[in-house]
Amino acid sequence: MASPQQLARRQQHIEELCAASLRALTGERDLHYRGRRLHRGTQPVPVHAPHLRLDDDNLDFTAYRGVADATALRLLHSDIDLHRRLCPEAPVARLIFELLEQLRVEALVPKGLPGMADNLDQRFEAWSQDFHNSRLTEGVVGRLVYATAMICWTRITGRPLSEETGDFIETIRGRLVPIIGADLAGLRRHRENQAAFAEHALRIAQITAEGVAEAREALGDDDEQNEDEESEGFALLLDFDEEGDEGFATALSGHSKVFADSEQRYRVYTDAFDREDAARDLVRDAKLEEYRQRLDKRLAELGINLRRLAQLFTAHLSNVERDGWSFGEEEGHIDGRRLAQLITSPAERRLFRLEQHKPRANSMVSFLIDCSGSMKTYSEPLALVLDLLARALEMAGVATEILGFTTTAWNGGRAQQEWTSKGRPAHPGRLNEVRYLVFKEAAQRWRRVRRNIGALLKHDLYREGIDGEAVDWACNRMLGRDEQRRILIVVSDGCPMDTATHLANDKFYLDNHLKDVVARRERQGDVEIRGLGVGLDLSPFYRHSLALDLAHPLDNEMLMEVAQLIVGRVRQR
Repeated sequence: MASPQQLARRQQHIEELCAASLRALTGERDLHYRGRRLHRGTQPVPVHAPHLRLDDDNLDFTAYRGVADATALRLLHSDIDLHRRLCPEAPVARLIFELLEQLRVEALVPKGLPGMADNLDQRFEAWSQDFHNSRLTEGVVGRLVYATAMICWTRITGRPLSEETGDFIETIRGRLVPIIGADLAGLRRHRENQAAFAEHALRIAQITAEGVAEAREALGDDDEQNEDEESEGFALLLDFDEEGDEGFATALSGHSKVFADSEQRYRVYTDAFDREDAARDLVRDAKLEEYRQRLDKRLAELGINLRRLAQLFTAHLSNVERDGWSFGEEEGHIDGRRLAQLITSPAERRLFRLEQHKPRANSMVSFLIDCSGSMKTYSEPLALVLDLLARALEMAGVATEILGFTTTAWNGGRAQQEWTSKGRPAHPGRLNEVRYLVFKEAAQRWRRVRRNIGALLKHDLYREGIDGEAVDWACNRMLGRDEQRRILIVVSDGCPMDTATHLANDKFYLDNHLKDVVARRERQGDVEIRGLGVGLDLSPFYRHSLALDLAHPLDNEMLMEVAQLIVGRVRQR
């Protein structure tokens, strides 16, 4: 059985392929997946049609490709503002209206893309079969919605229903078609006119909603339990905002009214108590040596292939540059210094020289560690990962930096006390004392500071986390160096969290600031930012991310996956 990490990797690979297909079909360069949802830039793209919602455990590429093709057609052929204005509020009517608009655009497949048509047919037929085999069709409500969907699909697309489906809905079709027959013809006739199509779709949606209401009223007391069970299952189709979380949990994210009302101007109540410390200065020498010995013992047991990692980093983080000449070659440029040998040794052939080229790294990788309280659990395996990656990167000639961020106090400390003494003015912004930790500077060799990495095992350094400011701090440090390519890996097991700031502002204030910082840095393009989630999917915050399961033993495969994230590649499983 595949591990959660393996499933997450397959999920990521499928999403990367589908996102590439979407970008090619629509011409929109900013489409990508985050947290299992399609995004345009930082905004999620709504996909509410029921047959485009996949189960959490469905990792079938054909199903995902069908959803991607259907979404591409929706983006190309549907006016989202017009649809939003016309969409009814009642859940059942909205469900049918959403479905019909999606079926309309799926009927507009270009003739030159028969593969897309096949993908769409397979996706709808798979959903139809799943719906038919589920308990949803055992009740009157489910049968009515299912029959409406099937009747409209075959009329809009012109494709025939399977014999089994036709037999199942025959009775309902006989009663329903005379009522909606004129509107069915209108759906077919106005497939290329969204506004005209919507008039007929709204009537069909309203008729279906009324039929559902009448069916529910007709259910007697003896059917009350069956009605509850049916409603519970049917609610899954009507929950338009549901998100899946297969494999790893996805970082919780939301909207901050305080941040939005301030026009996304982040506030810091006071920075008078902020600090930047060398991690080694916060741990006694004897304790630091003890931590290092513990790490060395664990590292000796792992048997990690550092040379393989270094080769990957060399291949993807280096540029091939000219490095002098190779003399005494049998072909190439004539070496003038050896022309005399043509007379003394006519048979001599090694009279040439060749240009030598060697890979030279002009890159920097910085690791930024979330040192909040919940990360203490993972401090030792994380220290092992960072130690190994720093060594492999150094073998490849890549500069590395290991940084951390936390707070000096719990619940605000002196910053919160100062705010309280001044009458608690509303919405003060960040309300704690941040502490930045430097475990290894970019200019330092791993061998000289290897002991300092052991400071990650000192658990009383771990308090709360203010991620957005830390990302800015780490990026600014990188911009002070000369490397052409700069990569920041943010390692975290959760969302930004500072109790004092949350209570004085709102729950997602720090969350929204982190998103704003990452989006701004990505637009500037000076630093590539990636998220490494410890048991968590960080894709709501970072466009490129990897979820890492440190509860499992560290091995070559796990490190290779992290290395692939660093160099910006996605591995296929």
